[in-house]
Order: sequence, then structure tokens, then C-alpha cells
Amino acid sequence: MVFRIAVLWLLLVVGVGHTLAQGSPPQPGNKYAKQVNIEQRLGAQVRPDLTFRDENGKSVTLGEYLGKRPVILTLVYYQCPMLCTQVLNGLVKSLKVMKEEPGVDFDLVTISIDPKETPALALQKKGAYLTEYERAGAAANWHFLTGDEAAIRSVADSVGFRYLYDTASGQYAHAAGIMVLTPAGKVAGYQYTVEFAPNELQRTLADALKEKIGKPIEPLIWLCFEYDPLTAKYGFSIRKALQSGSILMAIGVATMVVILKRRERKTRIDDPALLRAMKTGSTMKN
Repeated sequence: MVFRIAVLWLLLVVGVGHTLAQGSPPQPGNKYAKQVNIEQRLGAQVRPDLTFRDENGKSVTLGEYLGKRPVILTLVYYQCPMLCTQVLNGLVKSLKVMKEEPGVDFDLVTISIDPKETPALALQKKGAYLTEYERAGAAANWHFLTGDEAAIRSVADSVGFRYLYDTASGQYAHAAGIMVLTPAGKVAGYQYTVEFAPNELQRTLADALKEKIGKPIEPLIWLCFEYDPLTAKYGFSIRKALQSGSILMAIGVATMVVILKRRERKTRIDDPALLRAMKTGSTMKN
């Protein structure tokens, strides 16, 4: 009986997940969310000849920051009202607990996705994070860049960073995450959301130093969030949470089925009445 109930629960959960995936009505912002993500383009090469301006207004190429150490790349915009700041805050939080040093073990490159932003804004943003990230090599090895639309798009496309400008809100719709490049400028790994595990980042940097490309990571964590251009905010998507959660619940129910089935079988074997019946049946046959 317990086994049958568990199976019914399993079928219900899977059915709900399937219905949500196939038949849910369009949600606000979905037409944007489908185009706003971070596609894992592991091994992709960024162009070293792309020209930007650093926080001091100097013309630089991306290649000037390659060739020596791995690079932690972030694509943000400096006047972002929410998510970009959280990404950079999360990165600094992780870097502060790591023993690795900027300029020794890695470099950092932050590029604005807004071509209208200026080196003055980049310098202001850099100053704020140098105050927070008190490492000797940070000032010389964390670069805040601005550039034109073509250069920005080229880098973003290379690393799979999909973003859009929403004219209604005047904001950029974009996902949350960081990328790690090898010294040669190839994409070695990704981390999503605004919290970055220091041990994972250390491992990715160590592999990137050897020009080793990482493996794709599970995207379920960040699929539960989507951009709503009507409010210019990233919010929790109930539909996607249920869709992802139904998978996890199905696994849990399946595990419960196995456990209950084993327990039910053991109960039958240990049941004194059942044992007596089995013994009586065996005696009658003899």
C-alpha cells in the first residue's frame, strides 16, 4: 500500500514538472530571459587585439592583460542599480579569503557592457573596490575598462555572455556570473550567481594556469532567477523553481520508494504471523 502511494506521488510530481515545462503561460520578461543568460563556451578564445580604455582613459588592448596569468573576467556596467554590484561584492568576498594574490596568481579585468560609460565612472568603481579588497597587487592588476559597442559585444559573444538593453527601464538585462580565462585567453571556467565558492575559484585558477579547460557546470541554480524588464529587477521565478524543484522532488520520492519497498519486504519477513503461516504451509507439503 505504501509503495503504491509513493509511486502515485512520483507520477504526480513528474506530471506537474512536465506541465509547467510544456504548457505554462508566458511570464513577464520571458521574451527577454530567453535571450539573457551565460552560455558556457568553454575553450572559446577572446580576441587579444580588441581595444578598450582603462580607468585612466588610456587606450589598451585586451592582449595586454593576457599571456602571464589567468584572468578573472567580469562583465557589468558601472551604473547598474543592483546585480552588478552584488556580483563584484561576491567576487571580492571570495578573493579576500583566498591566499592567491592579484598580480602573482591571477589578474582581474572588469568590462562595462554600456558603451556610454566613461573612464571616470570606471575609476570611481575601481576606487570603491580597492578600498574593500585590500591586497597590495590589486591596484595595478585589477583593470576597469570601457569601450565601444563592437569591442564589448565581441568579448561578450566569445564568453557566451548574453545581455540586452531595455529601453523602457533604461537598464541592461543580464545574468550574474564570472568567467576565468587561461593566460592564452581561452575560457577555462564559469561560476554563476553572486556567491562564488573560494575553493572552486582556486581550483579553476590553478587549472587555467596550465591552460586546462574545465567541464560544464550544472545550471539549475541560476535558472530559478529571471529578469523582469517591467521592473528592471531580477526576481524569483515560481514557474522555473517548480520546474527545477520537481526534478529534485522526483529523485527524493524515488529514493523513498526504494527505502519503503525494502522496509516493507523486511517487515513481511519479520512478521511472526507470516512466519507461522509459511512454516505451516511447509509442514503440510511434507
